[in-house]
Amino acid sequence: MVQIKIGILMKPAIHPAYNEVRVHCACGNAFSTRSTHRGDISVEICSNCHPFFTGKQKLMDTAGRVERFRRKYAKKETPAAPAKS
Repeated sequence: MVQIKIGILMKPAIHPAYNEVRVHCACGNAFSTRSTHRGDISVEICSNCHPFFTGKQKLMDTAGRVERFRRKYAKKETPAAPAKS
């Protein structure tokens, strides 16, 4: 049995094998990691080619959309009632 720092014993033979696997990306990047998965892993996008991590992310200009929303749903001012004489 394996004992951890706080004194709780881990049960043997119930934990999955944690093996080293190779991850291959569609961009050609490959790296090693550890996983319970058996064999190699193929992914379509990784941190080397994802726009968020590379800094090439295109940010939408939402200012125009917000202004259009505000104009569309702005409360229309009611005309002032004519003064009674």
